[in-house]
Amino acid sequence: MVDPDDLPDGVVVADARGAVTLVNRVAARLLRVDPSVAVGRCYAEVVPVRDPAGRDWWAGIRPYAGLVSRTGVPERLLEIAPGEGRPAREVLLSARFVRPGRGQPLERLVVVLRDAAVRERQERNRAELVSVVSHELRSPLTSVKGFTATLLAKWDRFSDEQKKLMLTTVNADADRVTRLIGELLDVSRIDAGRLELRRQVVDVPALARTVVAGRVGAGEAADRFVVVETGPLPEMWADPDKLTQVFGNLVDNALRHGAGRITLTISPRHPEPGALVEVTDEGEGVPPDVAPRLFTKFWRGGRRAGSGLGLYLARGLVEAHGGTIGFGSTDAGGARFTVALPAGAPEYA
Repeated sequence: MVDPDDLPDGVVVADARGAVTLVNRVAARLLRVDPSVAVGRCYAEVVPVRDPAGRDWWAGIRPYAGLVSRTGVPERLLEIAPGEGRPAREVLLSARFVRPGRGQPLERLVVVLRDAAVRERQERNRAELVSVVSHELRSPLTSVKGFTATLLAKWDRFSDEQKKLMLTTVNADADRVTRLIGELLDVSRIDAGRLELRRQVVDVPALARTVVAGRVGAGEAADRFVVVETGPLPEMWADPDKLTQVFGNLVDNALRHGAGRITLTISPRHPEPGALVEVTDEGEGVPPDVAPRLFTKFWRGGRRAGSGLGLYLARGLVEAHGGTIGFGSTDAGGARFTVALPAGAPEYA
């Protein structure tokens, strides 16, 4: 038997006479009522909702006196009327009309309430997703379209060196689009709890060097990066692609928002066996007002902001490995991101 107070939505139940018999914890919070006081009162008094025009919604629905063929009302946005100690508040309400048989009078009314703010946050996230994807895809796709159209129309006018430069740019922009799509897919898998890891023995310092080599190959100065190993690591079992993605996102964050030299320090983890990976820079560090939003989805700061998924994705991938990620400041005031990874074991591969 499920305890109604364990349900994630608000539930109010009324009997055949319309008297309330149950108000669970979530419903009591949304309606600002004491369940012990609400029981026995009329359902319309306990759940005083009105439509967008400000009219009593129950007066139009008439669950007990309306059509006996009606079995319920689908979810809709309504407003809880203000009362003593209760401000007006939007809720998502659905109702079930329980009857002993078809065409029989109502035996029980079940009302389900959800906070409309949850839906508003979901809609904002969807709108933000569309905005981010549109913005991030527009620039590389415009570049790809421009260079390919130019090459097709004026191929003979360009030297081999010019053609190579244009095709190199097209290839880099295609990689950028592929990377963004991969990030979005990983974010959706993390949110849905469906992220799969392909664990194997990995060389953590080698992965860090691969990330640095990639950034140097993309045009960053080699002397801007330092990879430091402070001791031998235990056998590390992890998904090398996901771990490379984590390190890459942290390095990209340092390049975008930090300054000076970027140092990747790989150390043994104590007392639990594992590895600590620190990514530091020589910039101004993380401003206090920014810190609470660092790992939130679609948060972007500064002029050189990216998709807003990098740190969110890094945290999700690290936690999927059973590790943790945090941030702080270096002695010189720069940003310090620390990834703690457990050693793992072959049976989890």
